[in-house]
Amino acid sequence: MLVHLAIRDLVIVRELALELAPGMTALTGETGAGKSILVDALGLTLGDKASPSLIRAGCERAEVASEFDLADCPAAARWLEAHDLDEDGQCQLRRVLVREGRSRAYVNGRPVTLSQLRELGELLLEIHGQHAHQSLMRPAAQRDLLDAYAGADAERAAVAEAHQALQSARAELEALREAAADRHNRLDYLRFQVEELTPVAPLAAELEELEAEHGRLAHAERLQRETAELAAALVDGEEDIGSRLGRLQRQLAELAELDPRLAPLGELLESAAIQVEEAGQTLRHYHDDLAIDPARLQTLDEQLGRLHELARKHRVETAELPALLERFQEELARLERADENLAALETRIGELESAYREAAAALSRRRREAAERLSQTVSERMQTLSMEGGRFAVQCEPDPELAGRHGSDRIAFQVAANPGQPLAPLAEAASGGELSRIALAIQVATADCGDIPTLIFDEVDVGIGGAVAEIVGRLLRRLGERRQVLCVTHLPQVAAQAHRHLQVRKHRDADRTETAIAPLDAEQRVQEIARMLGGVKITEQTLAHAREMMQPAAE
Repeated sequence: MLVHLAIRDLVIVRELALELAPGMTALTGETGAGKSILVDALGLTLGDKASPSLIRAGCERAEVASEFDLADCPAAARWLEAHDLDEDGQCQLRRVLVREGRSRAYVNGRPVTLSQLRELGELLLEIHGQHAHQSLMRPAAQRDLLDAYAGADAERAAVAEAHQALQSARAELEALREAAADRHNRLDYLRFQVEELTPVAPLAAELEELEAEHGRLAHAERLQRETAELAAALVDGEEDIGSRLGRLQRQLAELAELDPRLAPLGELLESAAIQVEEAGQTLRHYHDDLAIDPARLQTLDEQLGRLHELARKHRVETAELPALLERFQEELARLERADENLAALETRIGELESAYREAAAALSRRRREAAERLSQTVSERMQTLSMEGGRFAVQCEPDPELAGRHGSDRIAFQVAANPGQPLAPLAEAASGGELSRIALAIQVATADCGDIPTLIFDEVDVGIGGAVAEIVGRLLRRLGERRQVLCVTHLPQVAAQAHRHLQVRKHRDADRTETAIAPLDAEQRVQEIARMLGGVKITEQTLAHAREMMQPAAE
């Protein structure tokens, strides 16, 4: 609901701040006083086109700001949250016009694009009038209004869910089919790589052992020769270390008899002799067991060479070859199953298409039932709004080409404003005044199901008067009991029905004209209704008539 509107330096408004309330509010004033300025200002906060000519003469910028209470508009609250513009439940729209440069738009103090401002504005406020944008002209708005009137939330959700599942499956199928063109080449490549890597890659896990064995065999002759020499030096030679240690032990034992303090040294030499003997025996066994195997060496040369060659080819470390083989094997298995997957997916798409058709058919049935009721209700309202013989119809026809997340129906609001005329699209078959009254009839009929909290009717009473004007006023008041309604009117019968009343006044001085808007109390309302009834000269009879007109609305 619109709770506050502020205007600064716009056209002939210097500064204006309005507090607005629920219910129906009438906006009246003398011709030329500037009643349309308020509607234009709101249009700017909704993203309407701005022009520097709207800036008040002598000023460099103009500013319009509106504030909304979102308690009755959860859709707008969700929009703000989705765009990271929510601010503790506030919703402030601001538009700044500058004489040199483009206008700027803000939501809750943060810059936004005009398209974003329009998106949010369409959730908050709707303007009906001869020269204002009207959401009822948009096919999407007509569809949404019919669905809300039908109470088809569950059916809409089911269709959207079925459509999403179907689209996902179709995208997956398309990806598989596109891949099929390259699949055979890829299969040949993978089979070759797997065949090439399978006998070799497992060896990479034993790389350290293989390299150690290769190094041993490559130097086998030297190892044999030099281990024999070492063994001879330790235990097998004429003057080997073992023999020399034996002689030293005996000599030290003789000395220990002369001085017992040398006895421990004998123990050390004995230990050294034992270790030398063990080392010599180990070298002897190593020498005897060491084999020179040229065939095995050649095999290792080939295996290690192949491992390093494949690692270079695939640009990986040699130790990573087993993991590479595993990846190739997994992809190969997946591609070999692709035909099975393709067939299974085609079957699933058939099932999803059937599920979508069933969901769309259920939504269509609900829409057609509601279309008949809405057509009859609005047509009946038209008869009381100076459009006798006029007809309103909601066209709801299946169209497979439209199949999507909103169903597969072509929905259009059609009207014949006069008897004998054929039905035609809403925007083509009615004049501005008729269009406003038809929109009023639709809004009243759907008041309990619509989700736009604030409605503005600009000159909906053009071309009517008398009893019809009173009926229009009553309809607006009834609508105001469910929504916030702001009505710009020149008819006292309409203004008298309002819950609240704003008056537009124009002030002139020597070189400047300014417009102000002020709320009226009960007695001021009587004076304004009387002015609208009788012109400049207001008589007691006119005042009495004004009070009489306001009495039914107050009851």
